[in-house]
Amino acid sequence: MTRVTVSIEDDLMEAFDAFLEHRGYTNRSEGFRDLIREKLQNTKLDEDTGGVGIAVLNYVYDHEERMLASRLMSAQHEHHDLTVSTVHFHIDHDTCLESVTLRGKLSDIRKFADQVLAQPGVRHGQLYSVPGELHVETHHHGDDDHGHAHRHEHLKITT
Repeated sequence: MTRVTVSIEDDLMEAFDAFLEHRGYTNRSEGFRDLIREKLQNTKLDEDTGGVGIAVLNYVYDHEERMLASRLMSAQHEHHDLTVSTVHFHIDHDTCLESVTLRGKLSDIRKFADQVLAQPGVRHGQLYSVPGELHVETHHHGDDDHGHAHRHEHLKITT
């Protein structure tokens, strides 16, 4: 691990310390590392249109809105290759929260999220994406090499 020295204005450091305390950090170093990771991740997401990753799309909607639930479900089925899972939560008699876990090309995930969040009646939408790298591995099952090889794709998180 590399040790660095940084000069920061007093008022900025006080605000950062208050932020760290509010968030439950026990030391400044971990807070700085998290901020750097977040900035690097956001920069990569902005610049890397062909990259892969995972994401969670959260949104609130009124299930009484005309055909909205059906449109949202259709959008998920149209993008079944991206959708890993969906959690549906009833907030009250009319309002639902959905959390959709996604995996795939970040540009495709962004397009899907934009399609969902643009629906009339969808509110408080947010996409949280994490970039990764696709690793392909092949292995055999059994004690010898005569078995059939199986190919698996694994998404490795970067940074």
